[in-house]
Amino acid sequence: MASVNKVIIVGNVGRDPETRYMPSGDAVTNISVATSDRYKDKQTGEMKETTEWHRVAFFGKLAEIAGQYLKKGSQVYVEGRLRTRKWTDASGQEKYSTEIVAETMQMLGGKPVGGGDSGESYSRSKSAEQPASAASNAASLGAMDDDIPF
Repeated sequence: MASVNKVIIVGNVGRDPETRYMPSGDAVTNISVATSDRYKDKQTGEMKETTEWHRVAFFGKLAEIAGQYLKKGSQVYVEGRLRTRKWTDASGQEKYSTEIVAETMQMLGGKPVGGGDSGESYSRSKSAEQPASAASNAASLGAMDDDIPF
């Protein structure tokens, strides 16, 4: 049976990225991204908003780019897959954490604090990472820009 594990989110970075390096020298960057949903409460008729927080992990060259250019408040498009990790804490309790392992990232909105063009897109690949065509991604996201609730 075929299966698909694909996640796409567009949201705002909640805090500055945290970049670490593994013993192999590969970079790992973690961010949290907030996505919001607006809806009308059927009972009161008032508009309500819910915010969902997502943990995102970047690896390799993509991690270095995310760590350098993303900042708290940056708007970002992320494509990846879900991964759930399990561990045992100090008190012996089993804990679970679900995160998005990013494969593609595109910076949206205004000019990033670290420089570079808005709308640059980056992908993780087995060969050297190169900026992807921002025009194709921007065209597919262009219609969504007006509907983003933040």
